[in-house]
Amino acid sequence: MRRTDPQGHGPVRYGPPLPADGLPVLPELTAVLAAAAGRADAQPVGGAPALLEAACGYWTRRGLPTVPDQVAAGPGAPALLLALTAALAGDGADVLVPRPCAAWWAPYARVLGRPAYHVPTPAESGGVPDPYALLETVRRVRAEGGDPRLLVLSVADDPTATVAPPELLHETVEAATAEGLHLVSDETWRDTVHHPHDTVLLSPAEMWPDRVTVVTDLAGSLLPPGWPAGVARFPAAEPGRQLHARVLDVLTALGARIAVPVAAAAGYALDEPPPVTERREATVRLHARVAAAAHAAVVAAGGLARPPQAGRHLYADLGPLRELLAEQGVGDAQDLEDLLTARLGMPAPGGHRFGDDLGALRVRLATGPLLGGTDEERAECLASPAPLELPHVQRALISLTSVLDDLRDDAQRWEPPR
Repeated sequence: MRRTDPQGHGPVRYGPPLPADGLPVLPELTAVLAAAAGRADAQPVGGAPALLEAACGYWTRRGLPTVPDQVAAGPGAPALLLALTAALAGDGADVLVPRPCAAWWAPYARVLGRPAYHVPTPAESGGVPDPYALLETVRRVRAEGGDPRLLVLSVADDPTATVAPPELLHETVEAATAEGLHLVSDETWRDTVHHPHDTVLLSPAEMWPDRVTVVTDLAGSLLPPGWPAGVARFPAAEPGRQLHARVLDVLTALGARIAVPVAAAAGYALDEPPPVTERREATVRLHARVAAAAHAAVVAAGGLARPPQAGRHLYADLGPLRELLAEQGVGDAQDLEDLLTARLGMPAPGGHRFGDDLGALRVRLATGPLLGGTDEERAECLASPAPLELPHVQRALISLTSVLDDLRDDAQRWEPPR
């Protein structure tokens, strides 16, 4: 992870990657990729018919009927979001995103010379802006001469690991569409919900299909992060077809094609055969357990964190320990990132990388690094009925707890006499 400018910490230009699952690659995926490695032809821009058909099946099984003319594929969701931003806001329009949001969203607006306006999220979840704050932000931007046209959001969120409740999502989608905004729903983490029977996850495309484009990075639950592939689903109406065509133009200009072997693996994964679904379910169960243990450690140390509901991470607020951290030279999120990354021996990106206030002492903690240091240890986690009892996982969690407890204990030692 590249550090920001040490002089005042500067603008954040480089964000952390998606939290990886930390597990060995599924052998069936490796076999599919290897079988296609000898092909010399190139995937067409936007994806070959077989890949598009697989994406259609994936979304149709999730209650979003889709035909190939509604789909585009690219080398990861970031390339697709860049093309969408260029198509929707590249002519002087403005972009709205939640605060905090995935580290890779806002930079694409900046690349195109457009500001990204951050909208606060409600207390119970991240990823989806508060509807009243959204309306106020739209009003303010327009009053200042801006033209807000695009809102990016996520129901299952990075960095907060929360799932927005349907009632909040409905209010926000209604507010956004009433103001004429087009929505891009990042659904990278939708298949990583920890307890799907306890949480209702709805896509904005189910609520307002004509104004929502869905983007999914397959690194969320289907492919390793080193095999970049993503798919986008466009509205079926005429404006959606026009947007689809403009996005393909941008992808063509960028040369943004998926590598043929990766496309073969992506198509196989999107078809969701039993090996893929079984691995995904086992991975979700594993990371849910580890995330719950990491959350308990943060809370026990006096930090704040919403209970993680999806993904392979949690978002910790160490603001209650601010006085102690100040004694150690920690005054903002960059300092906290540096401190925890050094002490934990794993990346702990600060909240400023996700559009949060630099002065807020927040970090995203990933669960993948807690699964062990070798493929053998990580595979053992996946197969174990009690992964938290494995010695290497216990050591990792004890280390996390110890670092956080040291902060709490030091904080108590630094308290002035009453």
